[in-house]
Amino acid sequence: MQIFNNDGFEIAFIDQPPVSDGSGEAVLLIHGFASSHLVNWVAPGWVKTLTEAGYRAIALDNRGHGRSTKSYNPAAYTPAEMAEDAAALLDHLGIEKAHIFGYSMGARISEFLALAHPEKVATLVLGGLVYGM
Repeated sequence: MQIFNNDGFEIAFIDQPPVSDGSGEAVLLIHGFASSHLVNWVAPGWVKTLTEAGYRAIALDNRGHGRSTKSYNPAAYTPAEMAEDAAALLDHLGIEKAHIFGYSMGARISEFLALAHPEKVATLVLGGLVYGM
């Protein structure tokens, strides 16, 4: 587990190289509400599957979740603010463009990331979205 700082938060993340040669395309995994990178991406085998398929798997704990720091300010938890953490992580790692895979709340954050930083998004996978009627 690694840490980087953004907007006053310590954001925890993992960065797993591909099993084959270590130079695969990056996939950024963004977890859902009340979860963590471990629960949504490591335990179910997503990270293992992606790295075995030749991808570089990156997963963060969103602010307020997992091992990332928390805030009591509700304004700190907007999808736009959390999308900026994801964009900053890509910058921190020197990644210009990545495949983005978001689940549930992570899918909503991924949408905001794609809208604010389309140049950083190679492809976008949204899972577990629920929209009102």
